[in-house]
Amino acid sequence: MDGNDDLKQYSRIPTIEDLVELCRNLNAHQVRYVVVGGFAVIHSGYIRATADIDLLVEDSSENIERLKKALAYLPDGEVDQIADTDFLRYQVVRVAGEITVDLLARAGDVTFPAAKDQIQYETIGGVAIPYLKPSVLIQTKSGIRPKDIQDRIFLQKLIDQNKDYSK
Repeated sequence: MDGNDDLKQYSRIPTIEDLVELCRNLNAHQVRYVVVGGFAVIHSGYIRATADIDLLVEDSSENIERLKKALAYLPDGEVDQIADTDFLRYQVVRVAGEITVDLLARAGDVTFPAAKDQIQYETIGGVAIPYLKPSVLIQTKSGIRPKDIQDRIFLQKLIDQNKDYSK
């Protein structure tokens, strides 16, 4: 059984409501983060599924502590196992329970400090959700997975068609 099978067995597909609730908690704890990955690509207008919620986070000790407090609402308690050093040791820190939340200190060559001025917000249900702008989001999609390639193609077309997205 591979890692994706494990996700299918234990985690359900996250919904926009899950994203809103997650961001509500992160915002309440003043976590410094931005939504990347599938939900950010979907926000940009590409219709596709995603099995998790990907967050690019500032990896300071102070922010990680706030992050852990914010994620404590998740029912399965996995967040208790996160150590500050995990962000130095692993590319992705996965919190997998009812839903899967992937925490990244770096996505491709993009870090939170580099991305913090490249965020656009959408308010859903009174919650401000920070998404990475397409011009920077495309830089996080350097992988060779088919979905990363398709995301890059979509984002490049979006940027080419709307010069405001290239900034």
